[in-house]
Amino acid sequence: MGALESILTSPLGRRAAARAGLAEPPVLRRGRVLPEGPVLLADLPGGGVARATLAALGLPVAEPLLDLPENRAADERGRPQPPRYELRPGALVIDATGIREVAQLELLRQVLRPVMKRLADSGRVILLATDAATVDGVEARAVAQAMDGLMRTVGKELRGGATANLLWLAGGVGADDVGSTLAFLLEGRSAFVSGQAWRIRPRKPGDRAAPSGPAGASARPFEGRIVVVTGAARGIGAAIARTFRRDGAEIVAVDMPAAGESLAAVANGLRGSALQLDITVPDAGARIAAHVARVHGSDAKIWAIVHNAGITRDTMLANLDERRWASVLDVNLAAEMRINATLVDAALAGGLAENARIVGIASTSGWAGNKGQANYAASKAGVMGLVRAEADALAGRPITANAVAPGFIETDMTAAIPFVQREIFRRTNSLAQGGQPVDVAETLAYLCDPASGGVDGQVIRVCGQNIIGA
Repeated sequence: MGALESILTSPLGRRAAARAGLAEPPVLRRGRVLPEGPVLLADLPGGGVARATLAALGLPVAEPLLDLPENRAADERGRPQPPRYELRPGALVIDATGIREVAQLELLRQVLRPVMKRLADSGRVILLATDAATVDGVEARAVAQAMDGLMRTVGKELRGGATANLLWLAGGVGADDVGSTLAFLLEGRSAFVSGQAWRIRPRKPGDRAAPSGPAGASARPFEGRIVVVTGAARGIGAAIARTFRRDGAEIVAVDMPAAGESLAAVANGLRGSALQLDITVPDAGARIAAHVARVHGSDAKIWAIVHNAGITRDTMLANLDERRWASVLDVNLAAEMRINATLVDAALAGGLAENARIVGIASTSGWAGNKGQANYAASKAGVMGLVRAEADALAGRPITANAVAPGFIETDMTAAIPFVQREIFRRTNSLAQGGQPVDVAETLAYLCDPASGGVDGQVIRVCGQNIIGA
């Protein structure tokens, strides 16, 4: 820790920072923990899927207060005030899937206004809407898209570590398709996911995974399932392996031979197996499959592969030579493509299971670009394009392909960034702090959940609603 950081993180420095408007960031609720306060459900006209989903999850709901003239109290000056909840709500779920007219957006204001200052710490606002690309009519499409801007603004105005997210639902989506997502967003597993929107569609034919169980349960959805994690020797990769193991997975930890000692420690600690492998070799996919078949039996199949391995070779584009360009693109993108192309072979011993999950690691740098990271940004944007393309290519099979795009995550690498620059990175999001490796891991585990088959070809930013990009 440098001298400046020591001063600014001392009690006196923290008080000075608070007076300057840099208050201590909120403590976020993490893990498989539901909100403490009541879950409110605003079931707007034409809705219904949210109520059915919450019932399937075993969650009781309460009716929200509405900002209507008859519900408003007056302050000492006679000015009308929004209705005030006696108990601080833990979450507000708004089912707006039937909203099609501009005038109906007033209904969202009515349910949102009373909770904006009363939502519990680490509370949740979850908005369900019909996918704007699938509704008919100019007004209906405009209104559906308007809810995206509304949700992102709500995320920026909430306090105390509360988050807001939007789920776009395709036609035919039911409670079994939405359950794992709603459970993830309500629980502390989604602590650093805010201001995001992604799509859910009916699960593919042949997806026989069981629907989500009760939210908040100590679930082990990967019990007896094999999960391969690349780049697992340290940092985010180790956190990913630990999170999947917590949820029951048999871990195959993969990393470079140079990281063999750390890799073995991670694998042994999780009662998994270690595979020392340079993922850029042409037969990397075949070697992963052979390892799975050798360790777990010739009939064993991979439930999920997490492509976490990645490198940076940062420099300004004017100074970027061919070697540093090629190495980043090969490790971060091309290797993932080659491995997937091998493992999707249904006849391959130790390859991907029938209902397997493929997940990659993109980055907010790939979303918005980043000075000095032309090669890295290109590779991570490529990962986004890859999972979308693979979702289309695998449309006839119940395999899903998704990615997460982390923002500023607290790791040993980011700890080396100068303090002032690091503090700026931390503060430029709605939660006023950096994320933790477990935040990335929890989102990946959600995407790989057997009940998440309705989420396919999506990229979820784990960035605390960082201001960059869309």
